[in-house]
Amino acid sequence: MALSRFWLIIVLISVISILFRLFGGYTYSIEGWVNGKKDDAVLIKECYLQNLSPALQDSITKHDGKFRIAAAEALNDTFYEADKDVVRITSGKQSADGLLPTCKNTIFDILLPLVAYLSFFCGILQLLIDSGAAEKIAKFFSPVFVKLFPEVPANHPAISYMTLNFAANFLGLDSAATPFGLKAMESLQELNTTKDKASNSQIMFMCLHAAGLTLIPTSIIGYRAAQHALNPADVMLPCIITSFIGTIAALVIVGIRQRINFKSLTILLSLGSITGLISGLLFYIHGLDFIAKNHFTGNLSNVILMLILLGVLGYAFYREKVFSTKGIDVFTSFVQGASQGLKTGATIFPYILGMLAAISLFRNSGVFEFIASGIATVFTSIGVAKDITDALPVALLRPFSSGGARGFMLDAMHTYGPDSFTGRLACVLQCSAETTFYVIAVYFGSIKIKDTRYTLSTMLLVDFICVLAAIFVCALFF
Repeated sequence: MALSRFWLIIVLISVISILFRLFGGYTYSIEGWVNGKKDDAVLIKECYLQNLSPALQDSITKHDGKFRIAAAEALNDTFYEADKDVVRITSGKQSADGLLPTCKNTIFDILLPLVAYLSFFCGILQLLIDSGAAEKIAKFFSPVFVKLFPEVPANHPAISYMTLNFAANFLGLDSAATPFGLKAMESLQELNTTKDKASNSQIMFMCLHAAGLTLIPTSIIGYRAAQHALNPADVMLPCIITSFIGTIAALVIVGIRQRINFKSLTILLSLGSITGLISGLLFYIHGLDFIAKNHFTGNLSNVILMLILLGVLGYAFYREKVFSTKGIDVFTSFVQGASQGLKTGATIFPYILGMLAAISLFRNSGVFEFIASGIATVFTSIGVAKDITDALPVALLRPFSSGGARGFMLDAMHTYGPDSFTGRLACVLQCSAETTFYVIAVYFGSIKIKDTRYTLSTMLLVDFICVLAAIFVCALFF
């Protein structure tokens, strides 16, 4: 219900803002917001060549119908382009794809790759199930999960799926985390007595997933390397600490609401083990030189993924007789699982489309920039350093759009430098939280949950805690 109302509100506000800007004379055309693409030039005026000043007419004519007036510092350049006697004047770039291109790109840029990942990893999951490996994984982790998820019986398949999802997030394997997570939600839905209402277990899983405890922020390191940072991996430790704080916050907030017993020795030992693992790895990485550090962090996640595939396929081959008793072989099992992934992709597509279309309107309407500017002004007025406020757009957009936040992150590194405080903070903010609204739409949409209860408010609160943690950790390190 909360997500539905939020979606409706941002669509209505965005459309009203767009129409107000058009009819109020604040913008010349909204064609780009309907049919335009991200970074397209924004049309601000059209006029006849003869109506421009003589100096401009001469400049446009001398430059074959095209002329640019460079703006000062952060302001946008103004471009004049003549087609016969009509001059188009543009300034600035469009924030995001228009409504119709968003609908198109949702299929080609998001759905098709997502379906491919879903199909492949759901095939691997099916091998885990048919070989009996999933049952063994569930049995191993049951002592911990029955404390955090008391509604889930010991050795239930959902435990295996959640374990694999957390592990994939932990290693920065986003393409694998989503299929495992969707399978976990489907499995938890089987235990849900109220099918259109999120269960406690589903809420706990979603919030822990969204907190996104990350050990190897591979993509962030790659972006920093592309921006020629002196040490691309220098944000690794702040990213890990911030995501760990977010995970603990999610566990505590949801656990209090669900009356989880945090005094359990099993939970305390598990948290201590994770903390020890992170500390040990960080200690090892800290002792490496620049080249060795980049090589290690760049390969660790992918090597572990290959080892997981090797383990699953090797175990499936070892248990080939088990498949035969079910009337299938290993490859048939994989194909059956991949087919289920394809069906899941078709199910979640409308939810993805609706959310991304709303985000497109929201960004292009100017409402987001207005809110971001207002928040930056408030923070500046109470003494928050400009280095921090310059990175806040990443934090504000991250719950809505990973791609949009990534754009602000890259812009921050390009504008202020990858080794500036703003550039580093933007990277940590990008790494420290999940795309909340997108994730809720995809995960709950896949099982047709309508009432998400307190999931959205909790995830947004965790996002806010991650923002505060990122600022504090970056101030401590940089």
